Amino acid sequence: MRILSRENLQKLFLAGILLGVPLYQKFPLLEVPGTFVRIRIEDFLIFFISIYVAVHYLPRLNLFFKKSLERSIILFWIVGLVSLVSAIFVTKTVIPHIGFLHWARRVEYMIVVFFALSLIKSKSRDIVDFTVKLLLIATFAVFIYGVGQKYFHWPVIITQNEQYSKGIALRFVPGAHLTSTFAGHYDLASFMVLVLPVFVASFFVIRGRISKFLLFTAVLVGLWVLANTLSRTSVVSYFFAVGLALFLIKKYKEIVAVFLVSLVVFSFSSNLFDRYLRIIEVARENLTKIMFVVPAPVLAQTEPLPSRISSQSPTPTPIAVFEDRSTSIRFNVEWPRAIRAFKKNPILGTGYSSITLATDNDYLRALGEIGILGMFSFLLVIALVFLEVRGVYPLTRNFTGLELGFAAGVVGATVGVLVNAVFIDVFESSKLAIIFWLMIGILVCLVRSEKYQKNA
Repeated sequence: MRILSRENLQKLFLAGILLGVPLYQKFPLLEVPGTFVRIRIEDFLIFFISIYVAVHYLPRLNLFFKKSLERSIILFWIVGLVSLVSAIFVTKTVIPHIGFLHWARRVEYMIVVFFALSLIKSKSRDIVDFTVKLLLIATFAVFIYGVGQKYFHWPVIITQNEQYSKGIALRFVPGAHLTSTFAGHYDLASFMVLVLPVFVASFFVIRGRISKFLLFTAVLVGLWVLANTLSRTSVVSYFFAVGLALFLIKKYKEIVAVFLVSLVVFSFSSNLFDRYLRIIEVARENLTKIMFVVPAPVLAQTEPLPSRISSQSPTPTPIAVFEDRSTSIRFNVEWPRAIRAFKKNPILGTGYSSITLATDNDYLRALGEIGILGMFSFLLVIALVFLEVRGVYPLTRNFTGLELGFAAGVVGATVGVLVNAVFIDVFESSKLAIIFWLMIGILVCLVRSEKYQKNA
């Protein structure tokens, strides 16, 4: 019996992540006492990948620690662990096993970077081709399930509260946010922000009618999915991401065309349009109050008091309150909570899990949970990724075809995800975070392969 080759094992793991993670519903496998976070099948997939990573890197640790990006990821994990220890014994702001689980989740999400960097560099172009094909399959599958969910009552599995996280099947209701195979609409929208720039950029740089047709179709169905998530932040992030991706491949005129096509698709979603109008209405009402409401002391000086007060006070007419729920929760509850945690321990924060599951701003969340040191170590990882790419800039000089589309698309998508993180906890969503860090790792692997071939 033939032993599974290293290359085939790598492709098997890649397929497991890029198809299994986004498409397998979040059905719980094991419960963790004291929390509604569950252990799922994808966790075991990452566990086996972690074993592969350990076996690959242990014999060459000296080479491993020579790379700045790899060291920065380890530093981020160490700072998070020190923050957790501080939260347990100093500030006493976390339950130990829950805090440890949250820290372990961050390690789990980012371990795939090391897996991607272990890919056979001589086969990096084949890996890119394989990755894009898997992303296309995943996108079409997400679209099909989304259509079934919206129009044919296919079950919805979400994890927004303790009861739902047990795997309870729900039904889509008119006007609701589309989630497809993801656990929430924000996660699904962020996934589209991640993959659409790759498809758009690749469409303009590859040849072959069939490939172009598949990519164009994937873009259209992806835009439909993004529109139906009703995520306003993700739509804005998408435009940042795809605009940068096209700029990097020097397709300047095409930016306008892609934006127009995207706006046409988005215009068919009346619910998405209404959500943007709601923001405008809230801003208008607040501006009106600021400009035209006269302070009480001024009224007291200009209007005489009534000579006689009626014994019967009329029932006041309720005043219409224009409020955007998502914005109000962020400004009034989640963001102040994160800021309070940061003030309590600015250097190390109050530990993972100390400010509940949602902050809807990954940067404030990082400051609150792991402090300035944690935020710095995280941003260092991102900065070093861009420094790796800078070594092969301009991309059009060093890459062609699908490799160029993938590299430009992932760079653009990274910026889009970073913009999304201002209003969404993208790096805490397992489905999105695992795929994001895997694509980052493949990008760096491709860049290093190109550098290696130049210096050979």
